[in-house]
Amino acid sequence: MRALKAIVAGSLLLCGAAGAAPGAQVKELDPVHVNAMRNPEVKKYKAILAGLDTFDKFHKLSPAVEKLEFRLSPRGKDAMPEPLAVRLAGDDGFRLPLALDANMRFVVPRSEAALDAKSELELNRKRRAYRIEPDIRTPGLGANQRRLGDLRLECKVMIAIGKEEMPLWGVILVNGILFTTDWCSFFGDEKDGVYEGVKKDAHFGYRAGRPLTRALLVEANRSALLRIDGETFEVPIGNSTWSDDAIVELSFDEPLTGTAAGTPRTAP
Repeated sequence: MRALKAIVAGSLLLCGAAGAAPGAQVKELDPVHVNAMRNPEVKKYKAILAGLDTFDKFHKLSPAVEKLEFRLSPRGKDAMPEPLAVRLAGDDGFRLPLALDANMRFVVPRSEAALDAKSELELNRKRRAYRIEPDIRTPGLGANQRRLGDLRLECKVMIAIGKEEMPLWGVILVNGILFTTDWCSFFGDEKDGVYEGVKKDAHFGYRAGRPLTRALLVEANRSALLRIDGETFEVPIGNSTWSDDAIVELSFDEPLTGTAAGTPRTAP
């Protein structure tokens, strides 16, 4: 069982597994030359489009979320003096700077020109300095709350992007290991009858951005304590007995203020 978990976790690492506040100021950053930087952080635009298509296809999971946003999160301390910037860059000099808001969120538009130019999403930082992840949040929730449908859709978008970036043999390999092409449904499947029930115990990890003390999945009069590890909380997103409206309530070392649309802040 442990060996299978390790294989699954390693496979999902290949695809990167683990909305701006109304009125928030959006910074239009000047184009930043990243070509001179060694190994800049990039993602294929074709892969991003796969994520956009998946967001549209499964939008019913998060009906109140109008558009797919992405979030940048540093893996460590960012010591570079240049402002953080994101753009699409492709053949024949194609460049399209993207607006990055104060919470490090941005939207990637659909663009035939970007697709024709075989563009990539570029970040003016070295590879692996930042994570680029989908950020799907139903408006009106507290800064310490995550809706299960939003998390399920984040997983589907993340996996769609990852599959597009993986070689075909890698996708086929993971399909065979999980016995499904819907990788997100693997995690917490209460009807699991293979692998000694390992799917029931397999949860998908999400980053909260701050050290956690507790994560509780709540719906009506039912609740379940989730596993946490530092800033990560693990969710049984494939368990169909929890509806998309179930809420994960996060507890941190210090209380937070704000709503889901803004960056969580420590209360005074």
